Amino acid sequence: MIDRTKSHYEVIVIGAGVAGIYQTKLLADLGVDATVLDAAADLGGTWYWNRYPGARFDSESYTYGFSFSKELLNEWHWKERFSSQPENLRYLNYVVDKFDLRKYMQFNCKVEAAHFDEANELWRLRINDGRELTSRFVIMAVGLLSVPTPPRLKGMETFKGRSFHTFYWPHEPVDMAGKKVAVIGTGATGIQVIAEIADKVGDLTVFQRRPNWSAPLNNGPISDAEMADIRSRYDNIFAQCARTPGGFEHEPDRRGFYEVSPEERRALWDRLYDTPGFAIWLRNFREIFTDEKANAEFSEYIADRIRRRVHAPAVAEKLIPRDHGFGVQRVPMETRYFEVYNRDNVRLVDISETPIVEVTETGLRTTERDYDFDIIVYATGFDAITGAFDHIDIQGVGAAKLRDKWSEGPSTFLGMLVHGFPNLLMPAGPQSGSASTNYPRGIETGVNWCTKLLEYMWDRGYSRAEPTLEAEERWTAHVKKMYSSMLMRKAKSWFTGYNSNVAGHEHGKVRYLVYNGGAPKYVSKINEVAENGYEGIVFSSGSTLAHRRGLEAVSIGEKTPD
Repeated sequence: MIDRTKSHYEVIVIGAGVAGIYQTKLLADLGVDATVLDAAADLGGTWYWNRYPGARFDSESYTYGFSFSKELLNEWHWKERFSSQPENLRYLNYVVDKFDLRKYMQFNCKVEAAHFDEANELWRLRINDGRELTSRFVIMAVGLLSVPTPPRLKGMETFKGRSFHTFYWPHEPVDMAGKKVAVIGTGATGIQVIAEIADKVGDLTVFQRRPNWSAPLNNGPISDAEMADIRSRYDNIFAQCARTPGGFEHEPDRRGFYEVSPEERRALWDRLYDTPGFAIWLRNFREIFTDEKANAEFSEYIADRIRRRVHAPAVAEKLIPRDHGFGVQRVPMETRYFEVYNRDNVRLVDISETPIVEVTETGLRTTERDYDFDIIVYATGFDAITGAFDHIDIQGVGAAKLRDKWSEGPSTFLGMLVHGFPNLLMPAGPQSGSASTNYPRGIETGVNWCTKLLEYMWDRGYSRAEPTLEAEERWTAHVKKMYSSMLMRKAKSWFTGYNSNVAGHEHGKVRYLVYNGGAPKYVSKINEVAENGYEGIVFSSGSTLAHRRGLEAVSIGEKTPD
């Protein structure tokens, strides 16, 4: 049981999701005085909050799990190729209980502020329960999509039925049988929930502003024999993930797009369309990400597949994006999503033509008519990547606010450190490799690197680390350069910081949020920094060195043999 009277730690980790769990494991192994804070009532991060119907991995399950323990890999049996939310949450709880990590976690602890105390070289955190905690280091494991963004609609508070953002889907079952249901939004979350509930509700009305490209997930069960085979190949599976740009098993086709005939290209696409997961996106020709003509040809292929699946031609055309090509932003994967629109109880409303005017007591009003609903579901996305940072009052040297520094877009060193904010580490921060890769593969890289940096400091008696402004500017310029050759730079997506429900993010100005150079290049870059004595980071020693590894206070537990 955590001691809530204790007020100082060597390390405070914010977030008990996938990154926070792994970070906790490494700190526990080192015997570091640390604790983990999470605003939720329990662990799991994304998989704790997002309980909406249809929520599941788009990464192959066996590439999503932690790789650090052979014993864990041998014990856990993934039941589906793309596992669902309940199973994913069970997995994370299993990991935490297996390694006895729960006792280090404090729940219902929302961090409201984190201010750097220059005189004492420590962070002061204000918690929503009134406590102030201090620590030498703060590790932000806050997640990429952890701040939901409801739409900015007049009258939302007046609706007398049930309404919720998908992020806040109720923990108890929601009775939808015979109900009139509205779903606002057709992004990745909307696509999952719409496909799952269409045959369970009375009537379903989908309000779509911008259609998204999507392709079949091709999910299926994993048998005992297949799981045994996967276990025997885990080393090769993770090595393969480390070699690919996206951190998945899927490698791009190395042939040039124009080196093969149109017939060969179509044959490849037909195979990939029926292959599980991101194959249609990541095993494709590299030119679909960089060459407008190649991307247009492939996008038209996907459009044709949509037309074949949707019976009404007018509806099919409304489901085909016109403002971006396939694959230039993260692709939502679906299970019979397009067939939903063939059902008699489903209708599609294009709110680019007839916008929603307001929420009423009984439903929604558009410029065309009123609709009555029992339930309204807001599938309107997230304040991605930087949102969780912006929602904490983070102040560094000279009381400079991080949200002000990042108001026009983030600037970081390696996506893990920020000039002016000493001892603030972000294993999966903006401009790191985590946002644009298979997330657990990315966070293991980031958490390992941050932990090695801490060990480097503790071994040498350093109490403070901060990147230089020059190093930060070089990295940010490098990240921007990685966007320059990608068609992604033109897309209105969370990869580029676009969200019409977030004030200041709705105008399409590119915010350089992710690292587009691919996982191997990113790992090479950060390892080179470490091998050169953490070049670009300034270290210093304070008067108090009781924070070294293995020392006096060890609230995260005595190190015990594995």
